[in-house]
Amino acid sequence: MRSDAILTQDELDFIQTMNRSQAASAPENLSTLLLNGGDQIKDLLARLLANEQVTIQAQFENQQLRFPLQLVEDEFHAQHVKLGSPIIYEDGPMLRPWRLALPEPVQLAEDDGRPSELWLVELSFNGVLVEVRNGARVPRHFALWFNPEGYDPVSLHGALERQTKDGFFAYRLTLCNPQEMEQLRDYILQQHRLSHPRLHTS
Repeated sequence: MRSDAILTQDELDFIQTMNRSQAASAPENLSTLLLNGGDQIKDLLARLLANEQVTIQAQFENQQLRFPLQLVEDEFHAQHVKLGSPIIYEDGPMLRPWRLALPEPVQLAEDDGRPSELWLVELSFNGVLVEVRNGARVPRHFALWFNPEGYDPVSLHGALERQTKDGFFAYRLTLCNPQEMEQLRDYILQQHRLSHPRLHTS
């Protein structure tokens, strides 16, 4: 090393080690895949991603996880394949969305923050099970907020499907935009991680 160098070799080594460890632990490295393959395969995949819904499917015990793929462009106009939060299904007599049963019902809120009479009991990426309290009228449609502790609020829009034998009401979710859908799937994924730590820990 030159005698007039600003940093010693030990200092340079330390900085390089820090940069490598930060890059390895960055979340975006986990969600972006490098695609290896011939040009024809890459072109085909790019066309499919631009025009169709493409997913990667994985099977874990009695559950099926479908990861949506998106084609994203970085600041250098290079295209990358990015994984979205998975849609989780469970096997049974028929394949159905994995349902998160909340430990305790959670009261949904109006746009202005006032509590509603609808209490969330179960949640999946395409539906909810709610309890209607205090003799309130059962709405055919609702647009309310789910405020899980420690997470950003999730906007839920539901259309009544049926009443269950337990007296709850099943609603089909009609999310307004892809960002809401991704936010809901991300929350469900976090809860799936807590319920199935063996799948999510390396």
